[in-house]
Amino acid sequence: MIARIWHGTTTKENASAYEQLVTTKIFREIEAKTGEGFHGVELFKRETAEEVEFTTMIWFKDLETIKKLTGEDYETAYVPEEARKILSHFDEKVIHSHLLYSTRQ
Repeated sequence: MIARIWHGTTTKENASAYEQLVTTKIFREIEAKTGEGFHGVELFKRETAEEVEFTTMIWFKDLETIKKLTGEDYETAYVPEEARKILSHFDEKVIHSHLLYSTRQ
């Protein structure tokens, strides 16, 4: 399994709108594009004094599944236009890490 890890930041005023967009639309689009190789998503939220940072960890079977979403340039972040309008800034590139060990069930 491969985790695709990404960070995006928004204002406190836009945080709820971004959370709603990503959980009701964008994650579903990602699952639809990648099919059976999609193994779930986790969304993390951290508030700072001025902003709200979101971190996503999306689990995929393999690199070929990720390429169904991104094409050959699989390190480029998948950030639809409507999310770009809400975010203050975000990672242009993602981190990919292979799962070696987990106690999660």
